[in-house]
Amino acid sequence: MLISETEAWGHLKIHAAGIEKLHLRELMADEARCLSMIVDFDGILLDYSRQRMTQETVQMLFGLAKASHLKEKINKMFSGEHINGTENRSVLHIALRASRESVILSDGKNVVPEVWGVLDKIKLFSDKVREGSLVGATGKTLTDVVAIGIGGSFLGPLFVHTALQTEPMAKQAAKGRRLRFLANIDPIDVARVLDGLKQESTLVVVVSKTFTTAETMLNARTLRAWITSALGPEAVAKHMVAVSTNLKLVKEFGIDPNNTFAFWDWVGGRYSVSSAVGVLPLSLQYGFSVVSKFLEGCQSIDDHFEKAPFEKNLPVLLGLISIWNVSFLGHPARAILPYCQALEKFAPHIQQLSMESNGKGVSMEGAVLPYETGEIDFGEPGTNGQHSFYQLIHQGRVIPCDFIGIVKSQQPVYLKGEAVSNHDELMSNFFAQADALAYGKTPEELRHESVPERLIPHKMFSGNRPSLSILLPSLTAYILGQLLAIYEHRIAVQGFIWGINSFDQWGVELGKSLASRVRMQIHQSRTEGKSVEGFNYSTSTLMTHYLKGKSTIPDPPHDHFPLGNLPLNNADILLKETFEYS
Repeated sequence: MLISETEAWGHLKIHAAGIEKLHLRELMADEARCLSMIVDFDGILLDYSRQRMTQETVQMLFGLAKASHLKEKINKMFSGEHINGTENRSVLHIALRASRESVILSDGKNVVPEVWGVLDKIKLFSDKVREGSLVGATGKTLTDVVAIGIGGSFLGPLFVHTALQTEPMAKQAAKGRRLRFLANIDPIDVARVLDGLKQESTLVVVVSKTFTTAETMLNARTLRAWITSALGPEAVAKHMVAVSTNLKLVKEFGIDPNNTFAFWDWVGGRYSVSSAVGVLPLSLQYGFSVVSKFLEGCQSIDDHFEKAPFEKNLPVLLGLISIWNVSFLGHPARAILPYCQALEKFAPHIQQLSMESNGKGVSMEGAVLPYETGEIDFGEPGTNGQHSFYQLIHQGRVIPCDFIGIVKSQQPVYLKGEAVSNHDELMSNFFAQADALAYGKTPEELRHESVPERLIPHKMFSGNRPSLSILLPSLTAYILGQLLAIYEHRIAVQGFIWGINSFDQWGVELGKSLASRVRMQIHQSRTEGKSVEGFNYSTSTLMTHYLKGKSTIPDPPHDHFPLGNLPLNNADILLKETFEYS
């Protein structure tokens, strides 16, 4: 049975029609209601009183959770059952941050010892690199790391790295080191990543479970060529390591299999930041002790999610709120608005985590859904976002907002003579924006301010726009792990209730398979002069126009890099052709 066929769903549909008649000005006047919608866990405060819901709504959503067997589904995930039905896999990213003594089973086997085997290996390896006892081909210390991966292998680690760069302990631990990420196959990304790096001090981490991911392996071959151009082919084993399960291909590539770090089929890419995918490059940059605090933060929320009653369970409450907004109030988008510049890469990571997980059109059993799932996620740190898209969320479309604030700044600044500190100024906006969305501004208020009548329609704010506020005590590695795990489990809750598989991603496959055919056509056109054939009129026209441009393949073929990314004494760099559009 689909969740939309249950009584609980039907009752909420009727209830939602009644909610339409209520304004948040009225709802916010009820202090008892507001108090019931403020929840605290481990110093993290969630306030969802600015949602368009009553206490009755919340109880009805708990009824929907019961009708969807949410608790049973959570238990199945933690017990290692194959809840990823289309791929017949367990979903156990929770095992990646479990304590050493934990027992988490997959197919009857405790996976925690294997996880800790990899973590211990990462600690040993990263310590040696950071201490300088493991060096590059010329004996130079490996101070710079380039992590190659795409999707979850890129967005998750980048989010954590960006947030830790200004955290005092992490910043001190990273002194003298650089970490960069290469994801896009656009050569511009290569040029930017390699800018200012030297082969002799660079370590490359290639992240690909199968070691066949097209974009990642092209970038890996590119950086291998960059390394060998200066240090020779034997240097690959000292300057490149892998996060993969395919030891055969890793060895054939030239990487020492002993410098390969495993992860497992029960780890989805977008949930892999707490595996070697994220832990290895982050440990090389910040040290394993800092990264272990991040994992402990994740684990604290894992435990909370599994055991806390729904009334106090942060991921469950957040998931139910999203269900309410999407499925009953008809708001398909969500703005993620961290009032902290260190979280500038949080929204892009959650965008992938959420939209790849819950952007589905069929149930677990393959039935076409009569309701839409997933959210359109976007966001930007405050106050930058206020000068970008807040106009729309205040006076245009209704978009529920997640405001995320920090009590204690990573880098406090106060100027003598200013009314408040820089962080207090930032947080003044955090508090004000949520109220502005909720209350708005009425024509009567504008007239009281002597606003000309002709401008009142333009300056009026309808209000009644839902938001929630999450207040974190600070932004340490530990709390960063908590924040990530809250959103990971929130997304799972949504999928469990909608009755979809949040852990596969078949939607990304079609475009990739079609690209292989295009690739072959471009190759034949470039090398044999073949005309574009077998595509629709639009694609054929676009490709033909593209192929009119002069080829960027040197003749005769040889490795070619952007000027400045290879040593000047390398013969190839002396080739200074310009590939002009003709």
